[in-house]
Amino acid sequence: MTTQLVLAALAGIAVIVALIVWLKIHPFLALMAGAGTMAIAAGTPYQDLFSSFTTGLGDTIAGVGLLIVLGSIIGTLLVHSGGADVIVDTILAKTPVKRLPWAMALIAFVVGIPLFFEVGVVILIPVVMFAAHRAKLPVILLGIPALAGLSALHGLVPPHPGPLIAIDALGANLGLTLGFGLLVAIPCVAISGPILGRVMAKWVPIPARENFLGEVDTDARDGRRPSFAAALIVVLLPVVLMLARTVVEMAGSEESGLGQAVVFVGTPLIALTITTVVAMFLLGYTLGRTLKQVSDTVGSSFAPIASILLIVAAGGGFKQTLVDSGIADVIASGIVQASIPVILAGWIVSALIRVATGSATVATITASGIMAPLATDLTSPHLALLVLAIGSGSVFLSHVNDAGFWLVKEYFGMTVGQTFKTWSLMETVLSVTGLASVMLLSLAF
Repeated sequence: MTTQLVLAALAGIAVIVALIVWLKIHPFLALMAGAGTMAIAAGTPYQDLFSSFTTGLGDTIAGVGLLIVLGSIIGTLLVHSGGADVIVDTILAKTPVKRLPWAMALIAFVVGIPLFFEVGVVILIPVVMFAAHRAKLPVILLGIPALAGLSALHGLVPPHPGPLIAIDALGANLGLTLGFGLLVAIPCVAISGPILGRVMAKWVPIPARENFLGEVDTDARDGRRPSFAAALIVVLLPVVLMLARTVVEMAGSEESGLGQAVVFVGTPLIALTITTVVAMFLLGYTLGRTLKQVSDTVGSSFAPIASILLIVAAGGGFKQTLVDSGIADVIASGIVQASIPVILAGWIVSALIRVATGSATVATITASGIMAPLATDLTSPHLALLVLAIGSGSVFLSHVNDAGFWLVKEYFGMTVGQTFKTWSLMETVLSVTGLASVMLLSLAF
């Protein structure tokens, strides 16, 4: 029976990899097919083929899905109001040329908290091109720090989909994971961004693309732009609320009147709901936008995340199939017998699936489902660190099967070889640095 379950897991994952990599099938359908294949191979009756899948799909949408929607609304309001531009412009205006790589990393780190990776790239790459052109610096010197900041936040810090998926699957504390994630992201961004970028700029000393500069001017919007303080409040408010809840819980003060209030507003759904309302006022109504204009902006945030929601939901279904069929328990037992540390095992599984499928989200979903049985005996800090290990593994070695690889290649005007020397290497160093940081933190708890 054990052998059958292991083969079932391998069959399900193989189907997902084959459909995504070779047949270019959308990950939602690939995950659904993989779950069905795995259920059949595990001996699930045909009439119950997708029972676990639909249960997991619904649970994931109810939990993670709502947070992704609210995060998308906040990010869209930040972009449409010009708030993201204000943060970028303010930091760049106060930065000397020699500090520009670090400034770009800081900008990406701040802007990347509420924005999805692809949105952050669209916003920051024109800024990178403009700053590199103005300072007469190689574009890689500024571009790699920006990409490192965005990628680290994408893989390690909620409310991004990957960390939320792992937190939900493993039952980790969101506030604690957020705090650890920000802590781990600092060395990840510093080493794989500004420090490594200096070396890469010598390997690939390409200038900024002048034909890209026409896209830099993002000030041509109707109405006023928000202040730097207002934009920063919207970015940091959910972080502060969720971290405050964690501090109260760790201090054992959650039973007091104030403690209960802090715990309530620090609940992820409440924290993001509050931030959404604040964003509508600070980035909408107070800038002279009408009720309809703000409503239209909110409405425009839903379409871009439809695909993400479907993938995340299908991933929840795949994870539930892993768990209900007993496959996850068998794989977990194998990891225990092999005496591989749980955190390292989470990173390895995530990294292998990332390299095979090219999808950080699929890697996080699958690895979380596999590691879930091992999470039951972990302390709260180690659960959070396992989430971050999986997140670190999910960004390992982006290559030709990853859409992000081609996105970066085309934006920077690089060859495939140059993209491997820069983007792919940066992602790999970021992933390994993340693992090393998580392992070091685990020694303290």
